[in-house]
Amino acid sequence: MIEVFKTNVQEESQCKVIIEKLLEHYPNSAINFDLEDCDKILRVHAAGISNSIIIELLNAHGFHCEVLL
Repeated sequence: MIEVFKTNVQEESQCKVIIEKLLEHYPNSAINFDLEDCDKILRVHAAGISNSIIIELLNAHGFHCEVLL
């Protein structure tokens, strides 16, 4: 399952922290950011993704996150 999110993450260092936290919830997944994209895309490729957990985690770190439709 692949989910794509629009975020307001700006820095590579912020990406690393978020990816590390997401890997705690989805240990065998592929997670990456595309900061070059205008929507600062977050892609999560994992089994059994919970959009609400991902959104809540980013919100807890002070970032906006929404599912990109």
